[in-house]
Amino acid sequence: MNCPNCGYEYPYPDGEMMVCPDCQNQWDPNAAPVIEVQEIKDVNGNVLQDGDSVTVIKDLKVKGASGSVKVGTKVKGIRLIHDSSDGHDIACKVDGFGAINLKSQFVKKA
Repeated sequence: MNCPNCGYEYPYPDGEMMVCPDCQNQWDPNAAPVIEVQEIKDVNGNVLQDGDSVTVIKDLKVKGASGSVKVGTKVKGIRLIHDSSDGHDIACKVDGFGAINLKSQFVKKA
């Protein structure tokens, strides 16, 4: 088991804790790993949360739809997607389109 702080290969046990002799980091090897969740921000830098309302700031073409989501469209009750691989980090329902995913860079908090 390597040190989670510096990656040193030879930490030693000290009671129930592990100690890294290189960086002096101490950790519990039986503890659940800490998962860091990145904050999702709108175009103005405001932190978004599940359930927020946002406004679209640019006309957005929707694949498979005949129209587009127009600038100024208000979307209520968003759900954040933290592990999106395609950059769409907001799941929501838009009137006239149904359930779609948006990128946070194209919305502002209402």
